[in-house]
Amino acid sequence: MAHTETHAKTRASERRLLGPASNRMAAAVAAFTAWRRAVAGRRALADLTPDQLRDIGCLEPPAPKFVVRVGVGLMTELMSMR
Repeated sequence: MAHTETHAKTRASERRLLGPASNRMAAAVAAFTAWRRAVAGRRALADLTPDQLRDIGCLEPPAPKFVVRVGVGLMTELMSMR
């Protein structure tokens, strides 16, 4: 008896149903992962002492710096709304 093999025809779909959606999801996951790593890094540096920070070459702990100039009148109005 001769040896025969049967091959099923398989080919990729002509249409990609989730192409753009999967690209957006991959970008969202990458952004979330980068954000989590940044948060973890900031938390790890926040736990170090000044001596340990100097040892690793970081002169001051990195912290977000928000400069907000609020006038006295605005602050009074905001406090009265509370």
